[in-house]
Amino acid sequence: MANGDTRPFPGSALIADDDEFFRIALNSILKNRLGVREICESGSLDDALESLGNSGPVDLALFDLAMPGMESTASLGAVRMLFPETLVIVVSGSRRREDILTALEAGVHGYIPKGYRIEGLTSAIQQVIDGGIYVPPFLAEAPSEPSKSIAKQDQEVSIEPPGLTARQWDVLKLLVEGQSNKEIARSLNLGEGTVKIHIAAVFRNLGVKNRSAAAVAGAALLAGKRASFH
Repeated sequence: MANGDTRPFPGSALIADDDEFFRIALNSILKNRLGVREICESGSLDDALESLGNSGPVDLALFDLAMPGMESTASLGAVRMLFPETLVIVVSGSRRREDILTALEAGVHGYIPKGYRIEGLTSAIQQVIDGGIYVPPFLAEAPSEPSKSIAKQDQEVSIEPPGLTARQWDVLKLLVEGQSNKEIARSLNLGEGTVKIHIAAVFRNLGVKNRSAAAVAGAALLAGKRASFH
């Protein structure tokens, strides 16, 4: 039963984090303090996508930024795009301002640092469930000027289309080679449901509606990517 000012949340939730003990802690908070009835857990982004695609509507999803498959916040953008009705919260050990801002730009509904006590975690999640956007209070502090090395790194990255994750890039390469969903799943050791989700995200990011158009656009992108390294 939910405690204090919280209200039972009769929906379903997904916890995606490679730390088993932290998943146990979040599971306890969701079930015992927020009244969530159905909870599934994943240890990687690919497993999380498989769960989101195969388990029916998921009302609330909590993601770590450092788990396998989570190359960047672009992954969260793909989740928001493919599952727009799901409330997405980042629960991460990172307190970097850049990580928080880019996660919010990707469309998440909240960013909660892992250092919070149980009461703080519960309150932050409840705020999102109630329709708000949660950001840690320290985000309001004046940012320090980024170092030149960080700025240089930022300029050297981003040869991939906006929103296309490294895993989706892998899927696109195999799609360009003419592989079917089943073959791509076998090549990347993924479930076919996960591959379908990645391909749908690729279509949307490339602005195409079918595999043939995606293959043409992908071939051009691959050629441009190879050229950038020469």
